[in-house]
Amino acid sequence: MAGGSTRVPISMLLQDKSSNAEDDEEPKKKSREDWRKAKELEEARKAGTAPAAVDEEGKDINPHIPQYISSAPWYYNTAGPTLKHQRPQEDRKAQYSGVDQWYKRGVDTSRTVTKFRKGACENCGAVTHKKKDCMERPRKVGAKFNGAKIAYDEFVQPKINSDYDGKRDRWAGYDPANHREIVEEYQKIEQAKRELRAQKLKENPDLANEDDGEDDEDKYVDEVDMPGTKVDSKQRITVRNLRIREDTAKYLRNLDPNSAYYDPKTRSMRDNPNPQLNPEETDFAGENFVRYSGDIQKHAQAQLFAWEAHGKGVDVHVLAEPTKLELLQKEYEKKKDQFKDESKNTVLEKYGGEEHLQAPPKALLLAQTEHYVEYSRFGKIIKGEDKPIVRSRYEEDLMVNNHTTVWGSFWKSGQWGYKCCESTIKNSYCVGENGKTSSIKATDAAPGPSRIQRKPAATEEKNLPSSSSSSDSDSSDSESSSSSSSGSDSSSSSSSSSSSSSSESEDSEPEDKQRKKKSKQSKKADSKKKREKKTDEAKQTVKDKLQLALLAEERHQRRADELLRMDERKRPYNSMFEAKAPTEEEIEAYQMKRRRDEDPMLKFVEK
Repeated sequence: MAGGSTRVPISMLLQDKSSNAEDDEEPKKKSREDWRKAKELEEARKAGTAPAAVDEEGKDINPHIPQYISSAPWYYNTAGPTLKHQRPQEDRKAQYSGVDQWYKRGVDTSRTVTKFRKGACENCGAVTHKKKDCMERPRKVGAKFNGAKIAYDEFVQPKINSDYDGKRDRWAGYDPANHREIVEEYQKIEQAKRELRAQKLKENPDLANEDDGEDDEDKYVDEVDMPGTKVDSKQRITVRNLRIREDTAKYLRNLDPNSAYYDPKTRSMRDNPNPQLNPEETDFAGENFVRYSGDIQKHAQAQLFAWEAHGKGVDVHVLAEPTKLELLQKEYEKKKDQFKDESKNTVLEKYGGEEHLQAPPKALLLAQTEHYVEYSRFGKIIKGEDKPIVRSRYEEDLMVNNHTTVWGSFWKSGQWGYKCCESTIKNSYCVGENGKTSSIKATDAAPGPSRIQRKPAATEEKNLPSSSSSSDSDSSDSESSSSSSSGSDSSSSSSSSSSSSSSESEDSEPEDKQRKKKSKQSKKADSKKKREKKTDEAKQTVKDKLQLALLAEERHQRRADELLRMDERKRPYNSMFEAKAPTEEEIEAYQMKRRRDEDPMLKFVEK
């Protein structure tokens, strides 16, 4: 496109139907001389020797504006220099709301209504909303029926149509009158400072001769120029020093997008970009690590103490007088500890109880702590730590007589024993694996019938006198050994002899002893029957209680379904409901009757 050619809008070409063929020819281009003159005029305007170009409104056009801004589009049909296409268009201004136009807050108190109007809210009487949209408390008698306390009408809100900038205006709708509170607060602070300064001068007139240029506000760190900044008083700008070019940029420490956040505006990365590494081994561990390491916390505490002391009238500053501040802080901490000790001793002298302070903590005494632990419905820990196991007052894990396991860790043939040596004798000495092998050999060597046919020692002691008990036992041991060495014939003979001896001993027993024995057996049988009867009755009682609890749970679920189907405004109150802990039967009934949404067969059961 030729820059110097005259531009004719397409609309004008279409309207001019009676134009000749000469008019349809391409317009003449500028000559070389015209281009040179235009160039010289533009340079003269930029140098200031020639007057600036004027638009159609008589306003000067800045000659330094770039050409892509000053040149108007072809469809504007401009005859001379103009910037109208860069200004807000009049037809588009009418579409958007003004800057001072915003939604009105509150209600319209300029008009007071004393009579109910048709179509107004039946509850409060305002005409700008209906009863279902009313935000007031429902009245017992609405304004429609008594016409009392008619509420004010709300403002009719304007329809605001903001442009691109208006939608993103953070101060849209701000009331400048709200800033008056801040101004008044600062005025009160300045007045208090002046009164305090006048009081100090009244108490000590020598302070008036000192340099008054040192203001209280200049003592705060916020007002002091921070290191790393350059203030230019002529241009009124503050330039921060950039990082050294040889240093690695913080955002290159870890290229993972889910790592520590990097703020490009302040060039800061608070968190550690590589938390899995040791901070002492890495070159950069985040700015928070630097901010809270070393003597930073100590300096922050000193700064806080200086601010509190200055607020209470002590003239001290953390940067101007660091030694004085440190001495004051040490003296303050010392007096604070002394005061705490004195108050503690005073209370102990008055009420006593010093022995309770010397006791060990409860966690050591009771083996319990008050750590909060939250479990799921399946018994898993959701929040907190698991509580320690509460042990009984009896001794546990006590090993005696060289045993490595406790009594009761082994069970065989109806007898308890030690698992380490499989011994079934309590308080016996442990022989380790040898005891296991010896017991296995003994069971393999001895046949089954001969071990069963041996007569118990208690029966022999009953039948025989005490003088011959030991000899009989020895003879019985010898007989058993001989029977074990012999075959099946010897075992059968020993069994027949033992049966005959037992029958003889039973015949030789007196009748009184037999009667006593029978009565004892009958009593035992009766007591056993009574116990069985009681257990059956207890089981039946538990079943009956569970059946009643199931019926009550069904009634409760039916009642809950009825209440859920009812309108919430018609539901009865349950404030008189007696809250008590549920019984075991009620808990079991609830677990049996509760709805299990995770059950895949639930839909089939409901059908």
